[in-house]
Formats: sequence, C-alpha cells, structure tokens
Amino acid sequence: MKKILVVDDNEEILEVIELILKLEGYDISGLMDVSHFSKRINEFKPDLILLDVMLGAFDGRDLCNLLKSDQSTLHIPVIMISASHNLNDSKGNVCSPNDFIAKPFDVNNLINKINAQLAA
Repeated sequence: MKKILVVDDNEEILEVIELILKLEGYDISGLMDVSHFSKRINEFKPDLILLDVMLGAFDGRDLCNLLKSDQSTLHIPVIMISASHNLNDSKGNVCSPNDFIAKPFDVNNLINKINAQLAA
C-alpha cells in the first residue's frame, strides 16, 4: 500500500483529503503541525507528499525546497496545493514541486494527479 503524507493547516480540508485517499486504498498520515514535519517523514516514509503552500506562519514552498535539496528525500514526489497561489507562483518561487493542485480541487483531478506521480 502506497503511503501519502498530507500536510495542511486546515483541519476540515485535511480530513476530507484523508477520507478520499483512504477510500482509494492509500495509507494516509495527516499533519497540521509542521514543526513535526521532518520527524513524520522519517517515521512514516511517505511515497508522496501532498503539501499546502500556506501553512500558518510557514510557507510550504520552503518545506518543499528542503525536501528537494536533501538526498534522502528528493526522490519523494511533492504535489503542492493552494487556494491563493498558482502553479507558476509555486514553481517560480522557492520550490519546484512535481505537480500543483488549486483549491478548491476536483476529487477526480486530485486522484489522477496522485496516481500519475506514484506510477512514475
């Protein structure tokens, strides 16, 4: 079973995404408190990370950049999600995610993008 780490500071969105992905047969770990980000990655060992851009005082693009600059995590696909940014903002800023999903998102689009990254 493929593992997906979902990082979002909005509890309702996190719960919806977790439910959708569990129904798709994925092993899901949700995270709202990004101070535990590195620890959760080391313990859970996700196959993919779904990462919100705006995480309260944190910027998800900074976390993405950390992942992509670390030899032990650069292989993990990162899909950024955001209601206030677009793909060009995310790719042009700090990080180059593997993909981007705008909020509100279409469930089928979310699943298709995740499946595509995990099949690559």
